[in-house]
Amino acid sequence: MQAIQRMSATQRQWQQTGKYRELVGIAEQVVACARSALKDSHNGRGKDLFCDLAIAGLRNEIDRYCGLADRVIDQARRRVLEGEQVPTAEKIYSIFEPHTDLIKRGKVRTPLEFGHKVFLAESAKGPDHAIPGAQGQSARRAACRPITATPPQGLRCAPDLYGADRGFFSERNLTLCEHSGRQGGVHPTIRRQESA
Repeated sequence: MQAIQRMSATQRQWQQTGKYRELVGIAEQVVACARSALKDSHNGRGKDLFCDLAIAGLRNEIDRYCGLADRVIDQARRRVLEGEQVPTAEKIYSIFEPHTDLIKRGKVRTPLEFGHKVFLAESAKGPDHAIPGAQGQSARRAACRPITATPPQGLRCAPDLYGADRGFFSERNLTLCEHSGRQGGVHPTIRRQESA
């Protein structure tokens, strides 16, 4: 793994396949050993009920990690060794947090990051609206709908001012904000802000 990480882009084109074969082989051996330990400990008993519960918990955890490791091995084999374009929905980026997403930020130094995007709206009273998993431009443009459809908690009508960075600007969002303001009896001032 360290040898693969140290390779330049040019070296990866010609040398990574052999190293990946080694890495996949080692990973398969580790998973096989873990499954063997699970099989051997199937009838194992501790000295008391708490030990039995701890053993059962560890066995479940090892079994779960074996399943995740199978997915990672399959993904590496398909992507690197067979040259297949693995769909993003099938990829796993962390066995410790399998729900982790790949986030394409478009920044020069860190074009890719791992984690989750969360959309958070804030009023003078503090954070009041969150949408987990908001990804990319289309999600940002769609994000106005839940905010304008239901005024934030503690407000009787839609906000008078709605400010956001340029990623939220669309004709649809302008219409949503204007429509929401008329429903609440207030015509909002809509401002397009450029992000820093």
